Amino acid sequence: MTTHRRHWRRATSDDVVALRDLERAASRAGLRHVFGDLPYPDDDVLARWVLLLADPEVVVEVVEDVAGLVALAAHDGTNLRHLAVRPDHWGSGLGREGFDRAEGAGARRLWVLADNGRARALYESCGWRPSGTSQECPWPPFPTELEYAAP
Repeated sequence: MTTHRRHWRRATSDDVVALRDLERAASRAGLRHVFGDLPYPDDDVLARWVLLLADPEVVVEVVEDVAGLVALAAHDGTNLRHLAVRPDHWGSGLGREGFDRAEGAGARRLWVLADNGRARALYESCGWRPSGTSQECPWPPFPTELEYAAP
């Protein structure tokens, strides 16, 4: 596993399509067992990234390489909103780096799909636990999301 820190930079509106594409790649690779062959909600996810980048309360940070964005972490000082790593960089430590950045900025809560074992293992390895609160994911087939909280 790579142990050095990569350069994280603040995302800009120029990154909106790349953010959507990174999230899509990570979701398709890691959540096929949840979403199957349903079409990816490209337009809705793109619109959500536009709104997040325009929100002054939300910090969106990214790491890139020559092929494009490799990792993203979006947080608002209270919540980790989104964390994704391009599948060809899974296991590199970027997920933990993004998580640590959000937690260091004050994030103490997040929502994760109940069936996202990879993400849940990361959060639990950092001491976070389910709060006991759940909700329905807004995307078909509407799987269950769990709230996690910092210790």
